[in-house]
Amino acid sequence: MKGYKMLLVVVALLIYNIQFAQEAPSSEEELSLNKGSISSQFDFIAKKSGNYRAAGVRYEVVKITNLNKIKQNILDTLSVTRKKTAELKATITSHETTINSLNSKLTETTNNLSSVTEEKDSMSFFGFLVSKGTYNIILWTIIGSLLLLLLFFIYKFRNSNILTQEAKSNLSELEVEYEDHRRRALEREQKISRQLQDEINKHKKSK
Repeated sequence: MKGYKMLLVVVALLIYNIQFAQEAPSSEEELSLNKGSISSQFDFIAKKSGNYRAAGVRYEVVKITNLNKIKQNILDTLSVTRKKTAELKATITSHETTINSLNSKLTETTNNLSSVTEEKDSMSFFGFLVSKGTYNIILWTIIGSLLLLLLFFIYKFRNSNILTQEAKSNLSELEVEYEDHRRRALEREQKISRQLQDEINKHKKSK
């Protein structure tokens, strides 16, 4: 029992020295075991304790009730600290869950925004999405090709029309030549017929 008391005194003094180095109590603070910080409560115990010397060694005498009280206070403080720590961990976990959910929604929103931006900057071409630049290139290529094809057909038509006019002109000239040839042939035939008739008449007269 005596060793237990001595051990508690040593532990109490050690804790007191550590906490006193970290947090010095205010001079106006009322010392008590029922309120105040653990450091001030150790100050109260130190103030209320007696001391004596034996064999050149100084000993502090502390009431067992005060020792038990501060022990309970320390345990209560540790319990509250553990409870607060658990609450903080739960809060942190909840915040992490919320942050992960927000990050997920942010990623989804970013993807949707990228999709909308891509659709906004794209055009549908035969069921495929192509960029506006590519769409314009394809469109103007098609228009240019159709224009070249139209010019080619106009050229072919005009060329064909010229050939048709030349053919008509050649046909007219050929018809004129044919009529002239037919007329001359008819005249020669009539001339030959007259000559033949004259010869027949001469032959008859000579008989």
